[in-house]
Amino acid sequence: MTPRAGDAGTPRRDPPPNRPSGRSSPCTAVGRVTAMTDRELEQRGINVIRGLAMDAPQRANSGHPGTAMALAPLAHVLWTRIMRYDPTHPDWPDRDRFVLSCGHACILLYSMLYLTGYGVELDDLKAFRQLHSRAAGHPEVHHLPGVEVTTGPLGQGVGNAVGLGMAERMLRSRYGSDLVDHHTFVICSDGDLMEGLSHEAASLAGHLGLGRLVYVYDDNHITIDGPTELALTDDPVKRFEAYGWHTELVGEIANDTDALEAAVRRAMAEEDRPSLIVLRSHIGYPSPHLTDSPKAHGSPLGDDEVRATKEILGLPAGEDFFVPDDVLGMYRAMVPRGRALREDWEARLSRWGGDRAEWDALWANRGLRGWQDELPVWEKAGEQVATRHSANTVLNAVAPMVPGLVAGGADLTGNTGTKLDGAPQQSREHPEGRAIAFGVREHAMGAAMNGLSLHGGVIPVGGTFFVFSDYMRPSVRLAALSEAKVVYFWSHDSVGLGEDGPTHQPVEQLAAMRAMPQLRVIRPADANESAHAIRVALERNGPTAICLSRQNLPVLDGSARLASAGVERGAYVLVAGDADPDVVLIGTGSEVWVCVEAAKLLEEDGITARVVSMPSWELFDEQDDDYQDSVLGPGAPILSVEAASSFGWARWADDSVAIDHFGESGPGEEVLADLGFTPQHVAGRAQALLDELDGIGYDDDDDDEEDDL
Repeated sequence: MTPRAGDAGTPRRDPPPNRPSGRSSPCTAVGRVTAMTDRELEQRGINVIRGLAMDAPQRANSGHPGTAMALAPLAHVLWTRIMRYDPTHPDWPDRDRFVLSCGHACILLYSMLYLTGYGVELDDLKAFRQLHSRAAGHPEVHHLPGVEVTTGPLGQGVGNAVGLGMAERMLRSRYGSDLVDHHTFVICSDGDLMEGLSHEAASLAGHLGLGRLVYVYDDNHITIDGPTELALTDDPVKRFEAYGWHTELVGEIANDTDALEAAVRRAMAEEDRPSLIVLRSHIGYPSPHLTDSPKAHGSPLGDDEVRATKEILGLPAGEDFFVPDDVLGMYRAMVPRGRALREDWEARLSRWGGDRAEWDALWANRGLRGWQDELPVWEKAGEQVATRHSANTVLNAVAPMVPGLVAGGADLTGNTGTKLDGAPQQSREHPEGRAIAFGVREHAMGAAMNGLSLHGGVIPVGGTFFVFSDYMRPSVRLAALSEAKVVYFWSHDSVGLGEDGPTHQPVEQLAAMRAMPQLRVIRPADANESAHAIRVALERNGPTAICLSRQNLPVLDGSARLASAGVERGAYVLVAGDADPDVVLIGTGSEVWVCVEAAKLLEEDGITARVVSMPSWELFDEQDDDYQDSVLGPGAPILSVEAASSFGWARWADDSVAIDHFGESGPGEEVLADLGFTPQHVAGRAQALLDELDGIGYDDDDDDEEDDL
C-alpha cells in the first residue's frame, strides 16, 4: 500500500504530543484561588468543550464524542480568534460561514453555539439527540441559530461550502467588499473525502479558483470499521494540489492553538485558490483507553472512561455539563465583539450609494416589484414549443428583475433551458458571472446549489436530464430537508426523448421525486404552464423541480388564460366537457395534449370527457376538498395519462395509461406511439374503463395495444 502523506501507512498509537498530565496541570486545575493567565483560561475552556463533547453523548447513550474531543482546540481558535460573527444576529449577511461536513461531530458545533451566546442553552445540550430536541443528531439548518447548512451524509458539507464560496465571491464582485467580505470555514473528515461528491466539488472549486474557502481535513485515521488504511491510502495533499488548491500538511498540531491559528490565517490569505489544511488529530483525545480507537467514533465513551478522562483534564469527575463562570465569560465576550463588527457593517451599508431595492430583494430571495409582469405569454394555440425552450425564454425574461437569480447546467446548459443570454460565465476572470458551468458533476451541482441558496442573496437554477436527477438525489433530499430555495430544470423528462434509449429515458423518476417530502414537482404541459411553473418556483420558498420536455408540444387552447391560476393550484380543468362528464382524463406535461385530442375522439362517439391538466400533485394536494372536487368532477371514472410509472396514480385515478417497464430506443414520437401515448389509444382505454364500469361500448382502433400500458 502507498502510505498516506506524513505517515507510515498505519495508524499511530503513541500518545499524542502536548497531552495534559492530569490535575497537577496549572492549565486544568479546578477551583484555583489565584487568577488564571489567559493561556490557562484558554486551556480550561478547551477542556470544558471536551467535557461537553463526552457528557452529551453519554447522557443520550448515542452520539460521536471522539472527533469533537480531538478538535476542541481548533473550534476554540475558530470561534475566538478567527471567525467574524454576531451571535445576537446570526443571519447577519457578512458573517463568516462555518460548515461541519462531518456532521456526526455536531456536539462540537452545538457546544460552541452555547458557549458563544447564540441562544442555545445548556438544556439543549442535555437534550442532545432526544425527541423534539433542537440539538438534533446531525446539524440541521433552521433548528439552531448558527447552523448554516444541514450536514451528516458525508461529503455534502464539502459540496455546500463550494456554493457558499461561489455566492460570497459573486456578491462581493457585484456589490463591493464594504458589503460582502467574508470567509467560509469547513471541517471535513476521512469519510467526507472518500465520498465521490468531494471529488466533484473539489474539482469545481479548484477550477473556479475559489479563494476564501478554508477546509481543515481532520486526518485522524479512524473510521467505524477500524483504521482508515483498511480502505484509504490516498495522498490528500497531492490530490488537492492536482485540483488546483493551496494545500498544507501541518501534522501534529491539533493541540497547539497558536500553530492552528497560523495555519488557518495562511489559508485565509489565499484569494485565488481554495485551501486544504491536513491536520493530524487523535480521535477521543485524551481518553486514556480510547484515544485512536474506533470505539471513540460512534459510541459514548462509557461512564468509567468519561470519569477517567475528566480527571486527566482537571474537570470535576462527578459533575456533568460542567461550565464554570470564567470559561463562559471568556466565550460570551464574543457577543459584544460580534455586535461591534455587525454595527460597523450596518454603518457602511447605510452609507452605500448603490441600489437598495435590489439589495433588499437579494436578501429577501425575491424579485423586484413587478417582476411577474415580465412573464411571457403564448397566445397562439397550436404553436409548437418544447417546454425546455419556453422555460429558457421565461428565465431570460425575468432574470433582469430577479437580481439573485443564477443559472447553469451540468454540461447541458443549452439542452436544459438554463442558459442566461449575455450573462458572464462564472470564472476566475468573471467572478460576478451569473451563468454557471457546473460540468458533468450533477452531485456537486446539487450540493453547491444548496450552499448558494443557504448563503443568502442567490436563487440558483440548475439543469440536467431528468434521468440524471438520480445522480443528484442526495443533495435534492437535503435541499428539501433544508427548505433551500433552489430550482431544478430537469429536461428530457420522458421516453419522448427518443433515440438515446432506456439508459436516458426517465420512467420511475417522477414517482421517486413526488415521494420526497417538501419537494415541489411541476411538470408543465405547454409554454404557458412552464412560465407559471417558474413563477411559482421563484415566489415560494423551498425547492422546486420543473420537469421539461425535449420534444415540441403544442400551446394548448385556453392555457394562456387558465395556466396562471391553474398551475399555482396544481391542477385545473382545461377542457370542461359538461358539468356531468362521462369520463375524466388527467394528463401531465407532454401527455396533456394527447388527452385533449382523445377527448375529441370520444365526443365523436357521444362520450363527454373532461380534460384536467395536473402539473403538480404537491400543489393540488394543498387545495381544499371543494376545489379538488370541482376539478376531478362529480364522480365520473378517471383515467390518468402520463409517460412514466403508474406508481401513486391510484390516489387520483381509477386506471392509468403509464409505463411500468423501461423504455425503448428509437425516434421519440415512435417510442411514445409504440407505448400507447396516442389519442386513439387513450380514447380506447377510456372506453374500456367505461365498459368495465357501466357497459358502454366503444370501437377502439388500437385495441391490440398492450393493456398494461
